[in-house]
Amino acid sequence: MKSAVWKLGVVLSLAIWACGAVAQTSAATSDSATSTEAKANKSGAATSADSDYVIGADDLLKIVVWKETELTETLPVRPDGKISMPLLGDVVAAGMTPTELAESIQQKLKKYIADPRVTVVVSAMNSRRVFVTGEVTHSGAIPLLPHMTVLQALSTAGFTQFANLKSIYVLRNQGGRQTKLPFNYKDVVKGLRPEENIELKPGDTVVVP
Repeated sequence: MKSAVWKLGVVLSLAIWACGAVAQTSAATSDSATSTEAKANKSGAATSADSDYVIGADDLLKIVVWKETELTETLPVRPDGKISMPLLGDVVAAGMTPTELAESIQQKLKKYIADPRVTVVVSAMNSRRVFVTGEVTHSGAIPLLPHMTVLQALSTAGFTQFANLKSIYVLRNQGGRQTKLPFNYKDVVKGLRPEENIELKPGDTVVVP
């Protein structure tokens, strides 16, 4: 009799342990599915840090197509404003935000893939540059930071002893024509002519004669 009771207790213990194991397995499966779903939701059209950023030539883009590793690439934007992708060929990228480009690629991929999910990230904002040249100690291209002014750009370039600080100017392309915008460094640093300390735009060239 005692042996039978003992055996019954063992069976009940094993049954309870099995139920617990099944419950844990179900919970783990549920958590895994939730995690996968969350990743899928995050894999939709995405932007770079600045959702208003407009892609330009020479920018470096990371194109990620969820679960399609052969379509996931880091691509440069060519001077003609396009990128080249498998299946799609040339795709216009310049002039679009990362969100807009991701949506454009998704629509094009629907011909080949069911429910494509695309992320576009601007890895290098090479199109946002200005140039400083002339009588400066550090000439060439510099990254255009948000709201950068002429004075701020010149602070990174430095002047040579021959620089004409009263006759600096900015060359800017407007409507296909080049415009010359004067900048008197000596007056601006004194608080005079603040209107000359303009906010620079991509492609501007600051010339120090």
